[in-house]
Amino acid sequence: MKRRKVGKQSGQALIELAIALPVLLALAIGLIDIGRYAYVAILIGNAARAGAAYGSQGNSQSVDTTGITNAADYDFAGATSGTTTNNGQLVSALTVTSSVACGCDSSGTMTTYSCNSVTNPNAGNCAALGSPSGNWVVVVSVTASGSFNALFNYPGIPSPLAISRTASMRVQ
Repeated sequence: MKRRKVGKQSGQALIELAIALPVLLALAIGLIDIGRYAYVAILIGNAARAGAAYGSQGNSQSVDTTGITNAADYDFAGATSGTTTNNGQLVSALTVTSSVACGCDSSGTMTTYSCNSVTNPNAGNCAALGSPSGNWVVVVSVTASGSFNALFNYPGIPSPLAISRTASMRVQ
């Protein structure tokens, strides 16, 4: 019987690896960017919550825009200084705005009125405002905005990508 020689296939695995490796690397980089985006979005959301938590401590804190911004910045940077960062994010990349809304809460429905007692002499008095069963409520809302820069430009996805989160809390 004659034996047939089988051709060598030693280069086949190398060629398959060369074809598959770029696809696997592209998937890995995409997953890394998705994780980085989620991380930055969580940091921005936490910064908005930290600012709202500071503002909800009392009426004087609810209008303290500097204190609200500092609380958000400190939470975003992961540090006790407005310029030092412990998590790789620059504080200058975060924009914080806050607002205060006042009104009467009647069974979960809030009717908004002016908080200023000069422009609204009945501020704080729901009965005088026509809501006898309502309670006066002050709510502070903090919006934190930042941006995310991906490692690579992806078609159809703008770079940088704007991220904005808002947190609202009732003032105690």
